[in-house]
Amino acid sequence: MRRRTGTLPAAERSQAATRTALLEAAAEVFAQHGFTAATVREICERANANIAAVSYHFGDKEQLYNEVLKHALRCAYEKYPPALGLPSSAPAEDRLRAFIESFLMRIFDQGRHSWHGRLMSREMIEPTPALNDLVEEIIRPLAGQLHGIVKDLIEGDASPEEVRLCALSVVSQCTFYHHCGPLIGRLFPDLKLGPQTIRELAGHITQFSLAGIRDRRSPALKIRR
Repeated sequence: MRRRTGTLPAAERSQAATRTALLEAAAEVFAQHGFTAATVREICERANANIAAVSYHFGDKEQLYNEVLKHALRCAYEKYPPALGLPSSAPAEDRLRAFIESFLMRIFDQGRHSWHGRLMSREMIEPTPALNDLVEEIIRPLAGQLHGIVKDLIEGDASPEEVRLCALSVVSQCTFYHHCGPLIGRLFPDLKLGPQTIRELAGHITQFSLAGIRDRRSPALKIRR
């Protein structure tokens, strides 16, 4: 009997479901404990899978972690794409606002894939070898997109160093609210970062960044030697 197009045998569907369950369970465990402290046993228990399943689908714990980081970023980018649907022909100011808002929504997401922000925060503080592949495959292209926006915003010629500093300043403002969340929460206990607050914060960071990019050549802003 010929297999119907788009269907998989029950065994293959089961294997695919197990692999997905392992990825999502591992994301939760790695986000909670970090790579070193996380155990394959706990991951398999949460995924309701045999402990040998990690070896079968991924090889070992390190390869599983590599796939988890990529899976987390793919899920986050699918939900909150960097351009938020804006065409490349949109004004640079609007593209910067979309980039910042999507960035904030990804790292503060409270939905099913809320582990993205926690995973990336741990990876920045305690980097593993997986960060190398992550940078080349996903983060560097995203950085290139931001650099392109900054170049479009800068009037006249800009050196690579100027573009890099401006782009890093934009990202730093976004990550500050996540990485320093415990401190901010104690200083301003009334500040709750929900969807509306995040949109307002994105507007502030955009306005602040635009002012800095446009005024970067002002003599008043130059450091006197």
